Amino acid sequence: MSNDPLLQPYQLKHLTLRNRIIVTAHEPAYPEDGLPKERYRAYTVERAKGGVAMTMTAGSAAVSKDSPPVFNNLLAYMDEIVPWIREMTDAVHEEGAAIMIQLTHLGRRTRWDKGEWLPVVAPSHHREASHRAFPKKIEDWDIERIIKDFADAAERMKAGGMDGVELEAYGHLIDQFVSPLTNELDGPYGGSLDNRMRFCFDVLKAIRARVGDDFILGVRYTADECLPGGTGKEEGLEISKRLKQSGLIDYLNVIRGHIDTDAGLTDVIPIQGMANSPHLDFAGEIRAATNFPTFHAAKIPDVATARHAIASGKVDMVGMTRAHMTDPHIVRKIIEKREEDIRPCVGANYCLDRIYQGGAAYCIHNAATGRELTMPHSIAKADRRKKVVIIGAGPAGLEAARVAGERGHEVVVFEAANDPGGQIRLTAQSERRREMISIIDWRMSQCEKLGVTFHFNSWAEADTVQAENPDVVIIATGGLPHTEVLSKGNELVVSAWDIISGDVKPGTNVLIFDDAGDHAGLQAAEFIAKAGGKVEIMTPDRSFAPEVMAMNLVPYMRSLQKLDVTFTVTYRLEAVEKSGNELVAHVGSDYGGIAKQRTFDQIVINHGTIPLDDLYFELKPASSNLGEVLHDQLIAGRPQTAWRNADGKFQLFRIGDAVAARNTHAAIYDALRLVKDI
Repeated sequence: MSNDPLLQPYQLKHLTLRNRIIVTAHEPAYPEDGLPKERYRAYTVERAKGGVAMTMTAGSAAVSKDSPPVFNNLLAYMDEIVPWIREMTDAVHEEGAAIMIQLTHLGRRTRWDKGEWLPVVAPSHHREASHRAFPKKIEDWDIERIIKDFADAAERMKAGGMDGVELEAYGHLIDQFVSPLTNELDGPYGGSLDNRMRFCFDVLKAIRARVGDDFILGVRYTADECLPGGTGKEEGLEISKRLKQSGLIDYLNVIRGHIDTDAGLTDVIPIQGMANSPHLDFAGEIRAATNFPTFHAAKIPDVATARHAIASGKVDMVGMTRAHMTDPHIVRKIIEKREEDIRPCVGANYCLDRIYQGGAAYCIHNAATGRELTMPHSIAKADRRKKVVIIGAGPAGLEAARVAGERGHEVVVFEAANDPGGQIRLTAQSERRREMISIIDWRMSQCEKLGVTFHFNSWAEADTVQAENPDVVIIATGGLPHTEVLSKGNELVVSAWDIISGDVKPGTNVLIFDDAGDHAGLQAAEFIAKAGGKVEIMTPDRSFAPEVMAMNLVPYMRSLQKLDVTFTVTYRLEAVEKSGNELVAHVGSDYGGIAKQRTFDQIVINHGTIPLDDLYFELKPASSNLGEVLHDQLIAGRPQTAWRNADGKFQLFRIGDAVAARNTHAAIYDALRLVKDI
């Protein structure tokens, strides 16, 4: 038996967990009609195949109709969910893993205009900033109803074969009762800590009475809200002890912080550029104080940190949830002594930010996650070896090279720059996005193992490519900044890339016109402001940086607000002209009726990229498919069979920003779904 602390089994009541790594509860937003159908099941089962001890589904499943699915949650209040739960639990158990589900009533952490348009309920009328709904103050009959709903839902989950249920307390209705900041009730459920905890214990008693003792029951709760007037550390320790002493639960799942604002949520679940495992020591204090099984997860992205968490006795089970979205086979690779092959989570938080914006969770650099029904996590060998020539070593080109190498093909990559990475290498120059370079480093490491040949400092011409006698040519040359967006004065502006790369010195009074809304605009603003420049970010949109999304925006705002950066929305830069040593910006509005002039010494444009596609069009006449991609075959996962030129010597494709400006995930997805069938 291995002496690796992570690989030791753990006995949780009657349940033997095969190692110490879990996937904690999270909602990937894959339900269909509130049910965990094929897609949800495939996603969950993949992590069980990868060796995880236990996976927790839902983050979290709604127990009542007045807890509508604001994150496309599972609907645990429907009887129809039971057979779908059974199919999923059976499949996970067959892979040797345990499975639990998280149940909740969201309380005020939702919206009244979702689901059945029922009033949001909470122990006060205080609105949660993130979801903006003003709640109805909960009544006695609401409390009775919701307690029963919890018990009914738990009974459904047991009938569906779950090993247990976890209650989501932090930020949700149970915590809204516990926190003095959100509980303004009188009588048995308000006031003293005894009263504020009564709802939680009533729910636990009702569930335990319904499911019996041979069913795991846990609570994920905040033991320190980190808010003035809220549940503090001392009271959190007392809450932890009372939960243990109740005899109703089998473990504690510790959270530190609050999630009622984007900033609070991001401190609970940190993103790239923020410290790893910031709450692990705190979880260890809870475990030491209670001597009770303790689980914890919060930006524990790497095996070394997880191993330390277990070996040091800080926790009994360590959650690596986003890490398993990036690589569902972490445990298997640990067992096989292949830790260097683990695809690293880079903390980009594309997964969670998409959920909170109403989308499905996708990993920024594993396009198979959430697409297990159509995309492979492990690449199969091709029937026939081909020669694949790839132009460009950015994220799209490197993913194409990796997948082609896994397929067993001979792969040659040409890259004009000294180093791989493309736009990733550029964005990683910012300290807060430094972790992004792991997207490139991991692929380079994999490609080297697969024998991929690289030619750096090589500007590939059509003759260069054709001299390789390729079977397939993939153009992944990316794009160049598009700054020609003005009616006049395009030659007077610089790009956000110019600033980030250091090719252009920052000005002292700078306008950044950003209608791409991605990281580059904010990165440029931060570079300039830190250099001492006065910065204004202007966008014609209703909000700035929409592609950055909520949690990623938090660290930028903390920095840019301190640097006194100004944000201006709903105005459009139309033209620029020179006046002495100054630049005059002509500003209008898509809403009409506005014409302003403003003076700056530097104007920066962030308007995405235009494809660097000259080589593609040079090669197109010599290709057998004339560059055509048959979309039906691409979507269905079948090889490309377009044949438009009998004299063509090779298939030609282009991917990523060489097609159109999109993002890193799109570039990697382009590569995976095309090359997996070559």
